Amino acid sequence: MQAYSQDLRDRVLRALDRGDRPTEIARRFEVSRIWVYHVRARVEQTGERSSFPIGGYRRSRVAEMESVLRAWIAAEPDLTLAELQQRLMQQGVSIKIGALWHQLNKWNLTRKKNSARHDQEHKDMQASASME
Repeated sequence: MQAYSQDLRDRVLRALDRGDRPTEIARRFEVSRIWVYHVRARVEQTGERSSFPIGGYRRSRVAEMESVLRAWIAAEPDLTLAELQQRLMQQGVSIKIGALWHQLNKWNLTRKKNSARHDQEHKDMQASASME
C-alpha cells in the first residue's frame, strides 16, 4: 500500500487551516475521515507534514556478531540453526531461525536443518528398531 502523496497531504492541511470540517475535507478529496484526523494529529504532535517512511533497510540483529558466528561454525561445523539460535540467546540476542538463516546465507555460511550428529542418531535408532 502506497502512502498518499505529499500534495494531497498539503491540500488537506490547508483545508484544515481554513477551518473546513474533516468530514467535508474527506468527501472533497476522496479520503477517509480518519485519515484526515491522523494527518492533523501528526502535525500537531510532531510537526511533521510528511508520511511515515515505508519499508527500507533494517540491520540484522546479528550483523555485529559475524566473527563470533564464523568462529562457532568453524569450531563445530555440524551446528544446527536451532543450536546457533540457542547460543545467541545465551548472548542476549533473540532471533528467529528464518532471520538467522537469511543472515548466514548473506555471509555464504549455509547450514543444515539437522546436524550430522542428529542424522547419525536417527539412523542408529532405526537400525536398532529393525533388529528387534
